[in-house]
Amino acid sequence: MIEQTYYVGAYWLARRETAAACAQRAESFFHLLAACDPSLAHWFKKGRTLEEALKHRIESDAVSLTKEFNQQAQEEGRFVTDGFSLRGWNGETREAASSLSFLCGDASTCVSNLCLLYPPSDGPAEERVIQASVLAQVLRAMAVAFEPEWGVVTSRELRGLLAPESAEGGTFIGWVTYFSHHRGPLPPLPPHVHTEPVEDKGTLVTLTPERLTASNPAHVALTRDVSERLAHAGLLTPLRPWNE
Repeated sequence: MIEQTYYVGAYWLARRETAAACAQRAESFFHLLAACDPSLAHWFKKGRTLEEALKHRIESDAVSLTKEFNQQAQEEGRFVTDGFSLRGWNGETREAASSLSFLCGDASTCVSNLCLLYPPSDGPAEERVIQASVLAQVLRAMAVAFEPEWGVVTSRELRGLLAPESAEGGTFIGWVTYFSHHRGPLPPLPPHVHTEPVEDKGTLVTLTPERLTASNPAHVALTRDVSERLAHAGLLTPLRPWNE
């Protein structure tokens, strides 16, 4: 069986926002993320040692995050159109660890704003988190907080098999996929594929409640079928700057 390395990602282009606006989005994201699983409730900045890192907890309130982002804005060599970024780790060790990063407020049409989360890869935390319902909830949190154009839950292996030529921030189908309403309406999909609205922002598409893997021929065939339907409907086009 092919070992799978899963991740959750959300992407959008060219949305210039202030430090305060990005901090509000980040606060909302951290609040929603904490409800997905206990292991995702606390975050720390990475350090050279475990002891050092655990001293630097990320304060997830908007006031603290605004201060953090304003400090970034004052760094030498930054452009006014650059966004604000944060990288974190949940304080767990080895396979139980999760990490996240995001870039928000960047006005570039070449570099994607994004939010990424890598869940635990082994043990009880992995068994709890690597489920369609939980990872869909994580992607929903990203969609509600950051209002991306597109997002995906997938594994590196499945992406490599089905979308080997996709650039980072490109669009393709995953185990769970989010489409903003900006991209247009979804086409008819197989009846067992689950869709659900994300407020008035977009739609989550979940291919199967069981773990989607690149080693399962039925999963690969389903993914390719849905991918062809979405591509034909124009849903898998490259990201574009909707908020110019």
